[in-house]
Amino acid sequence: MKEIVPKLSRVAVIGNSTVPGDAQALRETVLAAGAYEIYLRYLDILDPKDLETTFRAAAKGRADGLLVLGNPYLNAQRKQVVDLAVQHRLPATYTRPEYIDAGGLMYYGTNYADLFRRAVTYVDKILKGAKPGDLPIEQPKKFELIINLKAAKQIGLTIPPSALARADRVIK
Repeated sequence: MKEIVPKLSRVAVIGNSTVPGDAQALRETVLAAGAYEIYLRYLDILDPKDLETTFRAAAKGRADGLLVLGNPYLNAQRKQVVDLAVQHRLPATYTRPEYIDAGGLMYYGTNYADLFRRAVTYVDKILKGAKPGDLPIEQPKKFELIINLKAAKQIGLTIPPSALARADRVIK
């Protein structure tokens, strides 16, 4: 995000504090943001009806960008989340590629198709008698960058050619 929004200094992070994964993701994000001298403001969404209020708070706080943490609450409301990001002209990055298909700006993360393909080898081994506890835990190996140029145009953002060149998929 810092590359596509060079003056990025304040990022609103939206999530749900009742989701254990969000707390860990926020801790990791705080560490990464510190290296780039980016101020993070966490906005907790405990109920989908709080989405509009949350986006107004992000805009009022002069956020330069938005990070949407992946959790079931927000994933179920992804179209509204994407629409609100566009409405408030917030460059946003998401933790699930489905947000980009719904009109979101950018996704960088695990290539889920690769993850699912690799899971099949585990199923095969288990069906052939391997004990699940004996199988090694693997980290994702393939990551992908998806950029939606339509979304960029809607918020008046020009994506640098260097970012487009690295993208695995560009939606025009």
